[in-house]
Amino acid sequence: MRKPTLLMTSLAALLALGGCASSLTGDTYSRDEARAVQTVRMGTIESLRPVKIEGTKTPIGAGAGAVIGGVGGSGLGGGRGSAVLAVIGAVAGGLLGAAAEEGLTRTQGVEITVREDDGTLRAYVQEVEPNEIFRVGERVRIMTVNGTSRVAH
Repeated sequence: MRKPTLLMTSLAALLALGGCASSLTGDTYSRDEARAVQTVRMGTIESLRPVKIEGTKTPIGAGAGAVIGGVGGSGLGGGRGSAVLAVIGAVAGGLLGAAAEEGLTRTQGVEITVREDDGTLRAYVQEVEPNEIFRVGERVRIMTVNGTSRVAH
């Protein structure tokens, strides 16, 4: 009886974590940004630097881990020992779930420093898009909508 419950709880937690991932690539727009007027500036790439973009830190990872750890811990021992192990499992699971969420949603990014045509030097960070390569000296567009900017070819 315990194994199906633990399996279903684990699957629900994984689905919840997968639903948290959002894209920070240059070609992904939120629903609020779609159909909104954008400001477009032109510039030339001065430098590129690989960066890591930290993962999300929501209560979902910790909560899912706590549920899984609590259910798993309660299946061990008997009587009061079962309750104690459930609490220990929930705390440990919560910590592991939070760390897992952050690690699973961490992405590789690029810091793109652009000298804009007006002479302004600005840096933009965005997630690395597969098969998209920026090069120093390349002319790029900088689009800004609702305070969010992205660099594109």
